[in-house]
Order: sequence, then structure tokens, then C-alpha cells
Amino acid sequence: MKVIIPVAGIGSRLRPHTHTQPKALVPVAGKPILSHIVDNLINAGIKDFIFILGYLGDKIESYIKNSYPDIASTFIVQEPREGTGQAVWLAREHISESDDIIIALGDTVFDIDLKEILQLKQSLLGVKKVDDPRNFGVVETDENGFIKSVVEKPSIPKSNMALVGLYRIKEANQLMNALDENIRNNVRTLGEFHLTDGINKLIGDGVQMKTFSVENWYDCGSRDRLLETNAVLLKKNSASGINYNFENTIIIQPVNIAENCKISNSIIGPNVSIGDNTIVNYSILKDAIIGSYSEITNAVLHHSVIGSDASLHGLSQSLNLGDSTEIDFS
Repeated sequence: MKVIIPVAGIGSRLRPHTHTQPKALVPVAGKPILSHIVDNLINAGIKDFIFILGYLGDKIESYIKNSYPDIASTFIVQEPREGTGQAVWLAREHISESDDIIIALGDTVFDIDLKEILQLKQSLLGVKKVDDPRNFGVVETDENGFIKSVVEKPSIPKSNMALVGLYRIKEANQLMNALDENIRNNVRTLGEFHLTDGINKLIGDGVQMKTFSVENWYDCGSRDRLLETNAVLLKKNSASGINYNFENTIIIQPVNIAENCKISNSIIGPNVSIGDNTIVNYSILKDAIIGSYSEITNAVLHHSVIGSDASLHGLSQSLNLGDSTEIDFS
């Protein structure tokens, strides 16, 4: 079993944070988005990973090599970036005829028992019912639960079952051939080579696929979604929360505070993540993500994302502040 994780995107909706780091390494609930995905897959027993890199891909490669030295990791650069279908296709030389694959998009966090999924004997696509599926790939099934088609961002969806970016494909070699044919024949949807087009070709060739439901699926593509995911994951992990003890400071769980932080005379929480070696003094923080090596003084922050190496003094506001920024309102 091999995993393909496309992490080549620019992450424009998370600007300014993705000016200096790839979206997959933006922190949420105490660790990067990508780490949540990789940890889930490792816990399911998977050790063979293929990462499709693009924007700031050297940072992802360095992070994986340093944080996960015990997994087999292959890194492939997607340039130019022309869709998820092309990203998966780039891994074709590393996939044998006997391989099963998991495809997990690198900007969504999922909470599911993957071991259960891996025991099933057919190809499966993860889905979740959504109110407005027009911004997603959409699955249509027949009366027996088999997938009839998948459509990328349809203007008139035929179902509300959205693809969550998690795929288990047993016919991996056949999928690579389908993607190869689409790329050779320039078969594009919305200007890109989409994975959904390759999957549709498999279905047309008689491959039977079903869906599996992913109720806990967290899209981290924007600031609001990132903060929502941070809150949900902090609450989920609150049972094993640490009892923090800082000078003259009130901690309102759930929070995640990394090592070597200096916090005093403050109120922290709920739903706050703070990176390592950060200083917070005379401040109130709630519903916020604060990066590493930052300094927050005399500030009241809510619904805010503050990058690493940032300095903020004297403010009561909601902010979206990137890395290496200094603002002084005092």
C-alpha cells in the first residue's frame, strides 16, 4: 500500500501566511496540517509515501525528512501545476501493477478509522453530504450504491455528496493509464487535468467503486476554516490536555501551548494554539493560532491567525498577520 499526497498548491486563500510557507505546513491544533494527515495514515499502518511538491516544496521535503525519518518518502516536483490528475499521474513510475494506493489531498484533515477502509476489497471514494456541493467534486451513485460518475465542480449538481479528497484505489495501475491517456489527449475540465476525469474513465471501463462516509472532514483552505478546524481538533484532544502553569495567567481549555513559551499576566483560551518559543504578556487571546518565536504584548486578540517570528504590541482587534511581521500600536 502506497500513499500519494499532492501538496503543490500555492494556498492563495491563506495569504499572507503562505507567502513564506506552504499551506500544508500552516499550523492547526499544535502541528502542521500535513502532520495531521501523515499521522493518521501512519496509525493505519502505512509507511510508504509519495509527496507531490510545488510551491515552497523544499520546506515540505525538509519537514518530512526531519519529522518522519522512519517512513519511506519519495518527493516529486509538479511543474507546471495543472491539476490533481496530473499530480497523481507524476507518481506513475513509482507504482507497480500490484500496488493499491491511497490518495490524500494535502490541505484537508480527516478523522476516520482508515484501518477499516483498508480492509474492504474494492475501490472507495470518501464523501460527505454538504449543503452546496458546487465547489467540490460530486459523486452520483446508482440504486445499488455503486458510483455512476464523478463531476468536478458542477454548476447543477446531481447529488449533494462531495468528494473530501481521500481515495482508496485498488486499480492503481489502471488509474495511471487512464490519467496518462487524458493527459496525452489533453482532456481537461475547467482548464486542468482533474483526478475525477481519470476516475470517470475507470468507471466507464467497468471498474466498480463505492463511497465511504467521512463525517469529520476539515477543510483548512481559508482563515475561517483554519480557525474552525483548530477549535474542533483542540476540543477533540482536550481529554488528554496538559495542565499549564504560567505566571499570573488563566488558561481556559481547550488550548495547545508548545514548549519553551513564556506567558504571564494573561488569559489564554478557549480554542488557542501557540507555537514554541513564543512570548505572551498582558494579553487576552481566544479563538486564535499564534506561530512560533512570536511576541504578543498588551493585546486583546480573537478570531486571529498570527504567523511565526511576528511581534505585536498593543491592540484589540481581529487580525490575519503573516510571518516575520512587526506591528506596534502602542
